[in-house]
Amino acid sequence: MSRKLTLPDAPKPMPDRRMSAPSALRNAWPILEVLEAHAPQTGRVLEIAAGTGEHAVRFAKAMRGLDWQPTDVDPERLASIDAWRIAEGPANLFTPIALDATQPGWAATHGPVEMILLVNLLHLISSPEAEAVLSGIAAALAPGGVAFVYGPFLRDGQATSQGDASFHASLQAQDPEIGYKDVAWVKARLAPLSVSILERPANNLMLIARAPV
Repeated sequence: MSRKLTLPDAPKPMPDRRMSAPSALRNAWPILEVLEAHAPQTGRVLEIAAGTGEHAVRFAKAMRGLDWQPTDVDPERLASIDAWRIAEGPANLFTPIALDATQPGWAATHGPVEMILLVNLLHLISSPEAEAVLSGIAAALAPGGVAFVYGPFLRDGQATSQGDASFHASLQAQDPEIGYKDVAWVKARLAPLSVSILERPANNLMLIARAPV
């Protein structure tokens, strides 16, 4: 995954190597609310495409019993994650590592883990790349582990707001291979995990996918 997209809320650089994204600030609480209710109390977390690192810092602080491993594919974002870790991170937040989860087979070297978090990635990658991410999630979870997949989705092939329809169209104008994925399509590719779906603010969804024990 190497494409560079023009996004309305692209991360902004700070005086040090940290970056800040408006969307990460907006959605942190709606995501954390779900994690605190459904995440395991202990174990290892693999955060895929951790972006600026703002979520990793906040969530690791809130859930001290979890060993939080952030990852990303972009060197600038890896540097931002590490800068946030150094500046504010708790002891359970680990040094970020490079991971391109759009490459098939990644789970063989990054699992098993008790929890996986994926936020706002699937609409920015192609369907084959999304399949690699999702099949890898299913393979990387430990027995009884849980994955959280958050973002905007189509429902029955349709966007649920004009804003979502416009954003989906803008993404496909930049690259016709990317754009919103249908939630049913995503759920099917997380098999054999048991998937429940929660509504979140701004028409986003949180998919909670549990591995069999």
